[in-house]
Amino acid sequence: MPEKKKILEVKHLKQYFKNGRNVTKAVDDVSFNIYVGETFGLVGESGSGKTTTGRSILQLYKPTSGEVIFEGKNVADLKSRADKLAFTRDAQMIFQDPYASLNPRMTVEDIIAEGLDIHHLVKNKDERTERVEELLETVGLNASHASRFPHEFSGGQRQRIGIARALAVEPKFIVADEPISALDVSIQAQVVNLMIELQKKRGLTYLFIAHDLSMVKFISDRIGVMHYGKLLEVGPADDVYDRPLHD
Repeated sequence: MPEKKKILEVKHLKQYFKNGRNVTKAVDDVSFNIYVGETFGLVGESGSGKTTTGRSILQLYKPTSGEVIFEGKNVADLKSRADKLAFTRDAQMIFQDPYASLNPRMTVEDIIAEGLDIHHLVKNKDERTERVEELLETVGLNASHASRFPHEFSGGQRQRIGIARALAVEPKFIVADEPISALDVSIQAQVVNLMIELQKKRGLTYLFIAHDLSMVKFISDRIGVMHYGKLLEVGPADDVYDRPLHD
């Protein structure tokens, strides 16, 4: 069997936050790999450090120490604007709260096209509109929704807009930070099924962060379990779900 190709290597990642004299070890010496085309689930209760891990990988927080290697390059060494832009294009995020993560003053078209504009991926306004409408239909919304504002949509629809925004720049890797926890149970499965379908069609790799182990098992190939900043175990989804080392 050919060796699986790593898209991401996290080595001894630490993310400490100082608050006066106190230091919170949000992520404390965490290491794992994610392979091309897989979904790696990161599960843990609130405060376990899983969201901070995702944000540190994408450099939304500057790690205290450790390495994040993306496609063989240490992300901390990306100094030029072009290299940093290339990384932000390849590695995108879907946020937890579909209410807070969409600018209420922007139309859906402008929200989704933000990445297209930053990375100069469309030549003119017509191409921009066409691309946004295509993305809306890809995530199960209507092209006519482009001119509306976020408050006109339900939570599930907003999360689809967030997914369309992440897909716009054609990333290779997506950190999905609790993308379903703010949604009704009836909508959660729809959003997860959409993510699975998009992964198959586009060859995406996911880091899927959640506290609900059953939903993580449903979407993930492998699962890592976090507790108080430490990664306690990593294994195939079925093994971690059926025979957890840590109850």
